Amino acid sequence: MHLVRLLLSGIALLRDSIVVVRVEEHRDRLVAIRDGGVSWQEVDAWRLDLHRDLDAAYASTRLPERPDYQAANRFLLKARWTAAQLGVSP
Repeated sequence: MHLVRLLLSGIALLRDSIVVVRVEEHRDRLVAIRDGGVSWQEVDAWRLDLHRDLDAAYASTRLPERPDYQAANRFLLKARWTAAQLGVSP
């Protein structure tokens, strides 16, 4: 179940540049996998389809090869500073 969920999230990240945490549209099927209600053959077939989708998304992604480390560091520093000012603990 977790592999399938991660593949779905990876495809969305590469295609749409967003990190999908909630996968409601696939929830019932994922829960069925988790609970053993789906055969291994069906899970494996879906996994293989998703791997193909992931490979295609990777080949056509607009994401940069490497992250902008300076921008990420500025964001994290600002977030931590703001959390400290509000008295929020990590």
